Amino acid sequence: MSISRRKFMKGGVAAFTVSFAAPAFLSDIARAQGRSRRNLVVLYLSGGNDALSTLVPYTDAQYYARRPFISIPAANVLQIGSDASGRPLGLNPRLTGFHNIFNSGRLAVIQRTGYPNSSRSHFEGTDIWSTADPRSPQGTGWLGRYLDQLPTPVDPLTAWSTQRETPRTLMSRTVGVPSITNVAGYAFASPNGGADATYARETATRISSHVPVDQPHLAFVNATSQAAFATLDRVAQVGTYVSTVPYPANGFAQAMRMIAGAMVRGVGTKIFWVQTGGYDTHSAQNPNQAAGAYSTLMATLNDGVFAFYQDLQNQGLLNDTLILQFSEFGRRITENGSQGTDHGAAGLMMALGGSVKGGIYGTAANLQAGTGNPTLENNSGDVRHETDFRSVYARVIDSWLGGDSTSILGGNFGAGAPQFL
Repeated sequence: MSISRRKFMKGGVAAFTVSFAAPAFLSDIARAQGRSRRNLVVLYLSGGNDALSTLVPYTDAQYYARRPFISIPAANVLQIGSDASGRPLGLNPRLTGFHNIFNSGRLAVIQRTGYPNSSRSHFEGTDIWSTADPRSPQGTGWLGRYLDQLPTPVDPLTAWSTQRETPRTLMSRTVGVPSITNVAGYAFASPNGGADATYARETATRISSHVPVDQPHLAFVNATSQAAFATLDRVAQVGTYVSTVPYPANGFAQAMRMIAGAMVRGVGTKIFWVQTGGYDTHSAQNPNQAAGAYSTLMATLNDGVFAFYQDLQNQGLLNDTLILQFSEFGRRITENGSQGTDHGAAGLMMALGGSVKGGIYGTAANLQAGTGNPTLENNSGDVRHETDFRSVYARVIDSWLGGDSTSILGGNFGAGAPQFL
């Protein structure tokens, strides 16, 4: 009998009476066994990132007319050239590291990503991007379905969430993914120390080695516990990593440092989830103030990612690593009365790494309000999507992970995918 995570949580908790504890043992790790050595880092900007403050159409007069207080002056943007429509674009002035990566040909900026009838709900929007299914966003995640397709047995250190909760993106039917926020805390929990703690762990390991076929719920618990115990020593190795560059002392940057350590130590993880929040900028966005809300967000993003990029470059792992960034939606074009922006539609995705074909993908919207503008929607209040986000996923699945995007995404989205890999 096959026991899913959902069935276990519904009926198996009451049956669990084993008196030992291991960190997040109900979320043991799956290993992506696609392309050897290739690493995927999924970077989620939580809250709905304002794409027009990240990638600035600095020659569009309507950008400044519709954002009199929060637009970024043309003189301040970091110019990256023009898109296929001939519209000049520039990065936020705090994204100096991203600018450096773009100039080296390793950053792909994918404009106007989204899907029809974009949800304005944080929860539904995140679920849609996580499941890649706008019609029924309550199922397994797109990467979870990839994990489900891996040949068994799946090594228990393939995917790793650096957040406290396992994201829907990595939820699957048959494979669990751990939430390890701190490698120092990922250890066998025992009230005793020294030899007693060692004996307790050995005893717990022996208990979990019994997998009764006639008690599927208990078998599921024990098998999951076994996998968790098998990962403890490998995860501990990450704590000994000494980076080649300094990382900022904030949670996001330290999560990126932990991921670099896992890659360098070769613990087996191939898919990582990391996120940074604060992007629900309804008020006081202040993109032009050094300590302003959006400026701070961009600095946090830039400094953490660029330290990671340099670290992997120094370690010879950059060509084997892809970072894919997304947010649950973009924001409205016109600033609101609180000098912020409200929930919008199409947003911005970025992909970077040593194997990325850098450049500007897609075309910028014409921000002129009025009927007949095909690049806007919702009475010209929102940017209309041009690139289906699932086509970006398809490119990652097919060209990076070596999977079958048609079966995973429930349709053929690869034909129109941006060719950034």
